[in-house]
Amino acid sequence: MRGLSTLMKISGNPTWQQTMLRIKNPSAVDYYTQKMGMTLIDTYKFDSFSLFFLATMEKPYLLKPGSTEAHQFLWSFPGTTLELTHNHGTESNPDFKYHAGNEEGDGFGHICFNCEDVYSASSSLEADGVKFKKRPDEGRMKGLAFAYDDDGYWVELVKRSETTKFVNQYNLSQTMLRVKDAKKSISFYESLGMNLLRENHFDSFSLYFMATLLPGATPPPSDSPEARDYVKSLYGPVLELTHNHGTEAQPDFEHKNGNEEGKQGFGHIGFLVDDVNLACSELAAAGATFRKEPNGGKMKGLAFVLDPDGYSVEIIKRGGYDDEATPFFY
Repeated sequence: MRGLSTLMKISGNPTWQQTMLRIKNPSAVDYYTQKMGMTLIDTYKFDSFSLFFLATMEKPYLLKPGSTEAHQFLWSFPGTTLELTHNHGTESNPDFKYHAGNEEGDGFGHICFNCEDVYSASSSLEADGVKFKKRPDEGRMKGLAFAYDDDGYWVELVKRSETTKFVNQYNLSQTMLRVKDAKKSISFYESLGMNLLRENHFDSFSLYFMATLLPGATPPPSDSPEARDYVKSLYGPVLELTHNHGTEAQPDFEHKNGNEEGKQGFGHIGFLVDDVNLACSELAAAGATFRKEPNGGKMKGLAFVLDPDGYSVEIIKRGGYDDEATPFFY
């Protein structure tokens, strides 16, 4: 089991900065910009793959994706982005597809957007050609919906708090991961600066909602009635940890983490820190396991630590290492 001994928040002001999904075709970016109202804030193109970073923005974004200014903005961005990774050539293979999750044993579940009216939003999206797994009036849980994106990932639609008014029709509001042992996972993400904002318990499973909060934020107790509305009022996303009761007592139980051969789709989540080496040394001292240490691999200066379920968590230097804010070096 990948876990940590007692560890408080690591040094360097860790903040949740990204959720990464692999895409077959770069046209998948259009789904999120044209359908879900996200803004493409930056791009990187390498020999064999390209990266697209999108965010829900409150104000018009005037920087050119791929520019030095956009790089500088991205790696100091206080919010959370959706990183779409395209491995060149997959778009030309008619039989190629990524594993979108939600099959037996899968860990990644979905991403989510909040909106004012799920019924109206669902109707508009369906009229625009979006396919749905669940419409808001279907199934046992009414009032929420699940659409499919171009790669088959589930995109949940949830009604935001009625007391909250955003200019955006949609705001990126959630990444859901299934966890084996909620206590271990919550402790791990608390060490990365996240706060437990809400917990919701059912007969066979529990949901835990965590987020990086702005300085000075004072959320209500996570088990209070006010916690539900607080989470729905946030502009930025929460990390939803879903725990199916009893898995923590099964020694051999594990979720697929999205990076296994034949199961690749979801890739990782990522956090910005002021000092990657210091943050990783504190994680290592607490017993964390690394997929890639800061000085490992071709791209130096960034790391991938494994959370208690084996999900990859990227540790990235805030502001990068040079004038272009490059978050790695060779």
